[in-house]
Amino acid sequence: MEDRSLKIPLLLEPEQLQAIIGQPSLLIIDICNPARYQEGHIEGAVHISPSETQLGTPPAPGKMPTEETLDQLFKKIGLTDDKHVVVYDDEGGGWAGRFIWLLDSIGHVKYSYLNGGYLAWEDEKWPLTQTTQPTQASDYIARVNHNHTASLDEVLSALNETATVIWDARSPQEYRGEKVLAAKKGHIPGAANFEWTQAMDPKRALRVKDQQQLLESLTAIGITTDKKVITHCQTHHRSGFTYLVAKILGFREVKAYDGSWSEWGNRPETPVEL
Repeated sequence: MEDRSLKIPLLLEPEQLQAIIGQPSLLIIDICNPARYQEGHIEGAVHISPSETQLGTPPAPGKMPTEETLDQLFKKIGLTDDKHVVVYDDEGGGWAGRFIWLLDSIGHVKYSYLNGGYLAWEDEKWPLTQTTQPTQASDYIARVNHNHTASLDEVLSALNETATVIWDARSPQEYRGEKVLAAKKGHIPGAANFEWTQAMDPKRALRVKDQQQLLESLTAIGITTDKKVITHCQTHHRSGFTYLVAKILGFREVKAYDGSWSEWGNRPETPVEL
């Protein structure tokens, strides 16, 4: 029987998920490699591909899909207002965090991230299944808000705001302009670089690092909880995880720049620093 008083935390450990599998209000989303999903996944998990979370149009493929596309996706996976979504991937949380950003963008706030995702689940030898149950489509109607998304113009305006900090989740080589993935190299002026993998604990199957340690590391480079945070990477995949981490750490306002460097670095009018 479902325990309606159960409170599911944002950061969910494998043993906590195992204890509630089968509850009718639970919707588990798997954004792993399709082959891995076929080899074995968490019981009841519905698979979606990373491409379904993106607009996919160059030069900024990581922008939010259209409202119509999102409407079709959330109907297909069986989302309803009462569902609590638990999402996981197999690469440290980028795709899972991006999916949580999409849930925020349609106003669905009942969600959790499986800490460490598939890797942590497998590491602790919790059961996997190859059985795929048919998904019951829903009549969910997606209505997109942009409260959690920063446009290019908003990022430009933020360059002159001390109350906003830009979190660049790319590698230091991209940040410094040594690795170039757009027409221009470098970073957004004033952005603080903290690569997404720095927020993962490789000794604990890529779970989120100790939160106090993370807060201290971020504070040291000017990413503080009293500021509004805009996070980005190249296509808002890696920064899906940093978006999620900022929420876990209690930042008061977090937005994703979904155009990311693939937009900023290909626009002639955008300023850059090296």
